[in-house]
Amino acid sequence: MLRHITPVLCLSVLIPASLLTADPTSEEDTRIHQAREAVYPALVNISVVGKQYQGGRMQRFPAAGSGVIISPEGHVLTNYHVAGETTRITCKLPDGRHFLADTIALDPLTDLAVLQIRTEPGETIPHARIGDSSALEIGDDVLAMGNPQTLSSSMTRGIVSNPARVFTSFTGSDIDEIDLGGGQRTGLFTRWIQHDALILPGNSGGPLVNLEGEVVGINDRGGNGMSFAIPSNLAADVLEEALAHGRVIRGWVGVSVKPVEKLDRSEGALVTWVVEGSPADQAGLIPGDILLEIDDEAVAVRNFEEVPLFMKQVADLDPDNMVPMKWERNGEVVRNEVMVQELDPFLGEETEIRPWGITVRDITPQMALSRRYPDAMGVMVTGVRPGRAGEKAQPSLGRNDVITSIDGQPITNLADLVDRTAELKPGSTSLLGIRRGEADMLTVLEVQENRKSIGGGRLPRAWLGVETQVLTRPVSEALGLEKTRGFRITRVYPDTEAETAGLQTGDIIVAVDGGRMRASRAQDAQQLLRRIENLPVDSMVDLTILRAGSEVALPVRMEATPAEASESATAESEQLEFGVRTMSYMDTIRNRWDQAVRGVMVTEVENGGWGSLAGLRSGDLLVSIDDELVPDLDAFNRIIERLGQEKPAVVSLFLQRGHRTTFVFLEPEWTSPQAGSATAP
Repeated sequence: MLRHITPVLCLSVLIPASLLTADPTSEEDTRIHQAREAVYPALVNISVVGKQYQGGRMQRFPAAGSGVIISPEGHVLTNYHVAGETTRITCKLPDGRHFLADTIALDPLTDLAVLQIRTEPGETIPHARIGDSSALEIGDDVLAMGNPQTLSSSMTRGIVSNPARVFTSFTGSDIDEIDLGGGQRTGLFTRWIQHDALILPGNSGGPLVNLEGEVVGINDRGGNGMSFAIPSNLAADVLEEALAHGRVIRGWVGVSVKPVEKLDRSEGALVTWVVEGSPADQAGLIPGDILLEIDDEAVAVRNFEEVPLFMKQVADLDPDNMVPMKWERNGEVVRNEVMVQELDPFLGEETEIRPWGITVRDITPQMALSRRYPDAMGVMVTGVRPGRAGEKAQPSLGRNDVITSIDGQPITNLADLVDRTAELKPGSTSLLGIRRGEADMLTVLEVQENRKSIGGGRLPRAWLGVETQVLTRPVSEALGLEKTRGFRITRVYPDTEAETAGLQTGDIIVAVDGGRMRASRAQDAQQLLRRIENLPVDSMVDLTILRAGSEVALPVRMEATPAEASESATAESEQLEFGVRTMSYMDTIRNRWDQAVRGVMVTEVENGGWGSLAGLRSGDLLVSIDDELVPDLDAFNRIIERLGQEKPAVVSLFLQRGHRTTFVFLEPEWTSPQAGSATAP
């Protein structure tokens, strides 16, 4: 998977598949050519809108990866870390066609995902066939196809270095699982295909192909001259489960094992841990036993390479079935039956509760076990947004708190919490039960009202619409005005009382209402400003100016100081995740915009929000939304409310950005504004 995409040129290493169409000159060239022709058309460049939960809110980011179509119906195999945490998936074929795709099943335990391309009725798409990864041997030629660094449709060549690699700790005493990020684990059932075909960010999920033109692996990761792919046989099992059930169902008995080679044995597996209350625990298994058979199948874990095979042997058992188990203890063979349970996901679903400004995660039995929770009841807080209701609660909610109740009603899971928060009215107060470590606590949380537009509270002060410079001694001497003190006008703002009165660039202000100016040093720059601010707004003031060697008196009406950005009224769209404020006069001055330009200034663009993802920037002037002008905040609020009802797939914003205009296109996932949960399409 590739995030924060940056094009990288690697012409010396990557071989674009389009260059491999020359007539083959040898048997090996012929096989490579045929293998490419068999799989390359089914290669897909996957672009996603990824999501992550940080700082109490869901953030989005663009990312890319690879995949391969493996059925005429448009089923795609790729990595979980490419397609798992996403809100939108687009697949591009080498022939240039684009398709949206849906997730059929996500399987972090193997880092695999099965997608379904959305095709039109009667539309045909190419597909590759899956080969037998168990037939791979060290030294076999393989081709890695994918989209490294978003350089689409590339291919590299290598050989198999090890067809059954496992990752062990530095001491070689344990198998290491791979963290996919956020605590999501993978590799429990995987014996990786290690090869040396170059794999770069963006290759993830692409096919590893043998010279028979079969997909024998799904590339997963690479670095330091080593690349690793998930065996196609494991991927085929995941695909079969996904198509049959829409998810991957696995058996679990609650036991961990190690190899028996240190015990000078060639059969069985050393039991190292039995989960309390698990099926294996209820059957009487204890650490130190040598597990010999399960479901009448022999167990043989002679080395660490065979641990994933044992884990898959257990996973292949049907949940809710009673199966026989045999083990050895102190030289005696013990037999019993065990009720197989379904293996739960390690991590529960995560979402955002917008009204509270928090993100939360469902607690699975596996999470509860690893965190030593008393049970899997409640919902775990994963982030708290500064300044929102969760942080303002008394006491504040914190990361890893477990919400157990709202107003005395128990919260058993994430669905409970989403339903309850949807019922709470803005401004209402709730009593939350939370578990923090070993302590059961209470906190009071108020659901915040929708944030109101806020204007400035500063009293208006008089203002003169000009820019000036102090007439310092060197400047006055250069102008032949050795004894003149005052302020030289460097700019007259348009459409101001100063312009109406006839002030001009080059005029020198020497007196205000008869009071002579004494400014002659750079540090006197604020003298005129202070003199003007002390005058009444709307009063007429006589300015004495020096123009063309003569003093002239000009009456000028004092106007109120234009509002600054901090004093402007504001509004925001929670759904589109950006805020705006009233455009001020000084915005037009600083940006040198024509006074006829109208719109609202973009202020907050939430990092990782839909606006940010589309390229919206703070400081943009929003002129129109879907071709409807936005001259003020009332128009903005009215349009945003309508969009929330219509829920268009694309929202077009026309912007004034500095000296140029541009469009950005938001593609939001419209959700309930109250619960604020986000789900993949």
